[in-house]
Amino acid sequence: MKLRTCVTPDGKFIYGIHKPSFRVANMRQEAFLQSLGIDDEENPIENTANFPAGEVEEPQGEWIYEVPNPFPFRGATYISKSWADSKAADPLTIRLPEPVPTSMTGFLSKILHLHSKGLSRDDLDESFADLPETVLFALASTSTDSDDLIRLAELSCEFVYDREEKLPIGLRYEVDAKGRHRPRILHPDLYEALANNIYLPDIYKEVMVLRPGAQGESEIVGEWPEESDSHVFEYLRRNSYIPWGHYASNMANDLVRYSISDLSDNDFQGLRHLYYQRTYIRLAEQLGIKPAARNRCLTTSELEKLRQEVIKELAESGTSSLKFDATLWGWNYGFDFAASGYRLHASHQQIHQQFAMVPKEVAGAETENGMISSYNCGDLVADFVKSYQREYQSSFFVDYISAIRNNRRMDGKNDRIADLVVYEDESVMLFVPKAQTSQWELQLVTLGQVGNVLEADSNVRVSLNRGIITAMRILTGMGARMITVIEFPKRVGGRDFDQRLLYSFLPKIPYSMGAFSEAQHRYINGHYPEDFAVACRLQLESQ
Repeated sequence: MKLRTCVTPDGKFIYGIHKPSFRVANMRQEAFLQSLGIDDEENPIENTANFPAGEVEEPQGEWIYEVPNPFPFRGATYISKSWADSKAADPLTIRLPEPVPTSMTGFLSKILHLHSKGLSRDDLDESFADLPETVLFALASTSTDSDDLIRLAELSCEFVYDREEKLPIGLRYEVDAKGRHRPRILHPDLYEALANNIYLPDIYKEVMVLRPGAQGESEIVGEWPEESDSHVFEYLRRNSYIPWGHYASNMANDLVRYSISDLSDNDFQGLRHLYYQRTYIRLAEQLGIKPAARNRCLTTSELEKLRQEVIKELAESGTSSLKFDATLWGWNYGFDFAASGYRLHASHQQIHQQFAMVPKEVAGAETENGMISSYNCGDLVADFVKSYQREYQSSFFVDYISAIRNNRRMDGKNDRIADLVVYEDESVMLFVPKAQTSQWELQLVTLGQVGNVLEADSNVRVSLNRGIITAMRILTGMGARMITVIEFPKRVGGRDFDQRLLYSFLPKIPYSMGAFSEAQHRYINGHYPEDFAVACRLQLESQ
């Protein structure tokens, strides 16, 4: 094939199998023989195997499956046969353990009692203050004891307390070098790690990070109303790492939502509604269309009407007036902070999602016409599906969905389940990709020709919402605690090719955080995709 993809025009997956056998010339001069120790019968254990006399021969090495990603720009996945065979025997082993209960307060209390020392709160506070910084970080991230976390919180910042109930009601503020009021945070890394720990008492979360204004002056420019036990704010991040600013739909401070298990369907509808609403409004503003209302959330029917008005105007006038024509949506769920000081995920407290719009072009430096195309990850999909269509006179996504439905097991075991589909309705399919770029990657794709959220009517939007939250509930139910979700959208107005709206769910696995292989887009996996699909469906059935 000229295109580096595992999808073929006849709706099948292709992949390679490495069956290595080789000889290695021995270029070492000396043998450095040493004893490694002894066994239980006092026999010496030597390192003679490390120093062969002649060349090394491997007659039958480990089989490795090489699966080109459906999208060439995402590299390839490599699956070790022995690892995957062990998982295939019992797919239910594909899960992570629950966090271990951890309490430094309980440990120190036991130690102090063993030494017959009278225990007081001051004793414990002093003991915590004397702990090494690395231990403080570890406890802030992993402790399940609220007493631990309160003591750590008091080391990280200065609180203002209610005199009667002795609970925090705010933070102590100071004036910085620019004359601005800033909270007096004594240990920023410790503060951040604590604020992300679900076991920190809610009143401390509220005061430290959840209350509007606690993290700065970002304006709230949208709201999913406080009804049906749900409440979502839309924050504007005007000076953003995303050019031209971005928005964040964030669970409001009067509802604490740190885990997917706490998130209701209505919560999730609110998070997504604000994304759809902001996108449609920004497109409408560029076309001179006024929304039905200001200073309140649009109803579902008003939102759909606005979408249809935008589509009608685009059909009549084209996209020439659109400076911003692509969506950017992402979700970093979960957080962790290593004792070494490495931040292990980009998220912060309280469930939230970020979104923006991407311009067509950006002012260029040292260019002939003064402009260059602005990057959007969905363009990578668009470039490939156009190439695929030219090469095969066939729709890539039609062939991709056919290949998923026609899937055969990689290990050739016809007596085992081969189905890659985890969940499906009339509009979307949630499935395990043949070449997973995370050990537990899932993907969600629209089944009709819907390439972005503007092309998604109210029924498709409901399906997208349901598909996304279903994927997150499955992955977190299996033990995933840090998940990145990204959207690959089609630019508004593209009509000459079939690009479907695609979401990728990328859990971070503790023993596979990414290294040089992943930097080269070589993704190492320890199970067959078919067995991960089995594990996901069983998790879905148990909910």
